[in-house]
Amino acid sequence: MVSAFFYGTLMHPEILKRVIGNDGNQLQMCSALLLDYTRHQVKDEDYPAILPYSQSRTMFDHDLDFEEKSVRGSLVTGLSEEDIRLLDVFEGNQYTREVVSVYPLAPLANIRDIPPIEVKSLVPATSPPIPILSSLANTVEADTYVWCLSSSELWAQLWSFEEFVKHNAWKWVGSSSANNKDYDEVDRRRGMEGIIVQAGLT
Repeated sequence: MVSAFFYGTLMHPEILKRVIGNDGNQLQMCSALLLDYTRHQVKDEDYPAILPYSQSRTMFDHDLDFEEKSVRGSLVTGLSEEDIRLLDVFEGNQYTREVVSVYPLAPLANIRDIPPIEVKSLVPATSPPIPILSSLANTVEADTYVWCLSSSELWAQLWSFEEFVKHNAWKWVGSSSANNKDYDEVDRRRGMEGIIVQAGLT
């Protein structure tokens, strides 16, 4: 089983379950914190990318504070190798999967126990300040997806999950997601049930 840190659309449990193609009964999740990375809006897309701050600092005309140099996301445990394969397909060639150390900010809870709620209520109106690091639980190693293309394809502005939930999540959840092109390839791969057909063969 694999643990992963999600910081964009996949923080939404319904989007995660849509990508891996199951109800997530085996998964646990909690809020978590990744330090020394920044999260940016991908140009002309709903989703973000992260970069190490050492790489992204050239995008800003001022030094960022501690909060801005930290990425809040979700730690998810219990992912299978098949889940990860589908997540790799979903993320595509814009990202590389890397191992990072994240701080859990709350106890893990089974995804199945997260009650069905309004999408907009997944995010509090205001995020509490980041606790003093010495008061946090020990870090956990987890896979995450780091942007691997040119930073010129990102906006310098920092991406907000709250803004995504308010304005764009409807394109990714429920009946409105039927025409979402970002699901097309992962649906195709899942439909192949692991059978890889080499191009040019019949």
